[in-house]
Amino acid sequence: MSYNKYSKELKESVVSRILGGEESVSDIGRDTGINLNTLYRWRDNAQRTGLSATTKYKKAENWRTEDKFLVVIETANLNEIEFSEYCRKKGLYPEQVKEWKEACMQANGVSTEKISKVNQELKQEKKANEKLQKELTRKEKALAEAAALLVPRKKGQCDLGSGQRGRLISAQDREKAVELISEAVKSGARLFKACERLGIHKRTYNRWVLDGIVDRRTTCVRPEPKNKLSKEEEKKVLDVVNTEEFSSLAPSQIVPILADRGTYIASESTIYNILKRNQELEHRGRSRKPEKRPISIHKADKPCQVWTWDITYLNGPIKGQYYYLYLILDMFSRKIVGWEIWKEESANHASELITKAYVQEKIALNIRPLVLHSDNGSPMKGATMLETLYNLGIIPSRSRPRVSNDNPYSESLFKTLKYRPNYQPKGFDTIGEARLWVQQFVKWYNYEHKHSGLKFISPNERHLGLDKEIFAKRTKVYEEAKSRNPERWAGSIRNWKLNDEVWLNPERNQATEDGKAHEAAAS
Repeated sequence: MSYNKYSKELKESVVSRILGGEESVSDIGRDTGINLNTLYRWRDNAQRTGLSATTKYKKAENWRTEDKFLVVIETANLNEIEFSEYCRKKGLYPEQVKEWKEACMQANGVSTEKISKVNQELKQEKKANEKLQKELTRKEKALAEAAALLVPRKKGQCDLGSGQRGRLISAQDREKAVELISEAVKSGARLFKACERLGIHKRTYNRWVLDGIVDRRTTCVRPEPKNKLSKEEEKKVLDVVNTEEFSSLAPSQIVPILADRGTYIASESTIYNILKRNQELEHRGRSRKPEKRPISIHKADKPCQVWTWDITYLNGPIKGQYYYLYLILDMFSRKIVGWEIWKEESANHASELITKAYVQEKIALNIRPLVLHSDNGSPMKGATMLETLYNLGIIPSRSRPRVSNDNPYSESLFKTLKYRPNYQPKGFDTIGEARLWVQQFVKWYNYEHKHSGLKFISPNERHLGLDKEIFAKRTKVYEEAKSRNPERWAGSIRNWKLNDEVWLNPERNQATEDGKAHEAAAS
């Protein structure tokens, strides 16, 4: 805000608080919402104006020495009536001014040389005390560290490889070392000294603490497992699978054939691992090599950040004739932000619908680009559709092939739609009749339906940000009911809090952490 936008009364009140000395400028800025640069400018201007500004805001006992001296000078030549008027205007008592005048006179009588000598002696004594304090602190730390370093020496029974680089240290010894070093550091030892006492580097200790005590290095020498096949047994497996009889078969077929003959050489997974180590597991045949596609993961913490959409069939007047419902859903609020029905699937229709929804929801005002998630149908990947998305600045996102679970919000909405009591499973006679029915459904779903995934508020209420107010009222009702009849409540009241983050296909660890955080917030 500009300087001229604040009223004179507000400015005087704020400057009074700044010069009062009881609050910091940062605290006043957070309290009033005024920029810190503006507050500092007001303070500097008030201080530059001298006594007239300073005395206006500060209490008399909080005045600076310069202001008190200035009052003494200004009242030196005033008569009794003028002196009294001056004190009333400045908010002072005459006794205070007389006391300041006497203090000034006494100060002038003190010898300048004496004051200088005393100050010099105090400064030297202060330096000597600081030096002694530093030395005492250093010695106390050294004694504490020496005592703390005795702990790893006395209790350190773990084998850490005698400082040899690249050696394998067991998980038990690692855990013991971390425990001893942590105990020494808490007792006052420096971390690198405690690590040095046990013969490991500080970075090694930090890696054990952050990544866990399990050795994750792929280059370290590990003891061979007891159930590992010997080299002779592995060679026998390779000789069997490479015989003319089995050369064209996969291990999944070789193992049952050998079992029918009363022979067992290894499990399927072991044979696959042996072939892989010997580089004999390359893809062969006319089929396309399997390709692992990454899963699409998105997060939304407010409306119009992630949309999902899909197309579903609506039965027509005769068997085999369908109308196609295009439907766009906001992932955060579950609100239907766009829909239309056409007689065919087309990228042109999809492009038209997304443009319409984009304008209605004012996505152009978003700072964060919109993500539009869908499956891999031809209308979703059509050139016209992709060109429209790029022109609107929308990021396309698609599910993995033949994995309907990657688009769960749209699939769930279609089930809600087709299980409505007044849905027409036998078909709609005309496309106009189908559009009228979907229009009524969308109105009911957005504004009346209490969504179970939203703690039973409507999608429109979530979209407009009214959920916190509604949940606060529900919580108050439950708390009042519990206070009236506490014996009817075995535990806490119902949780009316809704997670502020909505994920599409979250990773397993992320979903677990979000669930725990949500449970902790509710408890």
